Amino acid sequence: MKFAVPMANGKLTAHFGHCQKFALIDVENLQIVNQEERVPPPHEPGVLPQWLHELGTDVVIAGGMGHRAISLFDQAGIKVVTGAPVDVPASLVRNYLNQRLVSGDNLCAGGGEHGCEH
Repeated sequence: MKFAVPMANGKLTAHFGHCQKFALIDVENLQIVNQEERVPPPHEPGVLPQWLHELGTDVVIAGGMGHRAISLFDQAGIKVVTGAPVDVPASLVRNYLNQRLVSGDNLCAGGGEHGCEH
């Protein structure tokens, strides 16, 4: 499985579409086997779901995400977890694998007030 976590300053950022980097984490047999950071392409609607799909992403762990992006990930067969806490990506993935990831409300569900619909 491959996980993608939007980051700023080494931790998850709530602003999915405007993150500095993505942590891409490969997991085999419930263990992290590789982690790399990738700078995303310039942000435009629909670009990030396509890019992450091409990289082989299975799960995106995010703080918040616009409804359009969630729909595009669904169409690509990529699971989206929103409302994740600000933490380092490896910790978020380990908690997800151990069914201990505490997720809250989608930080973007109320509309575009944080640039989340872009």
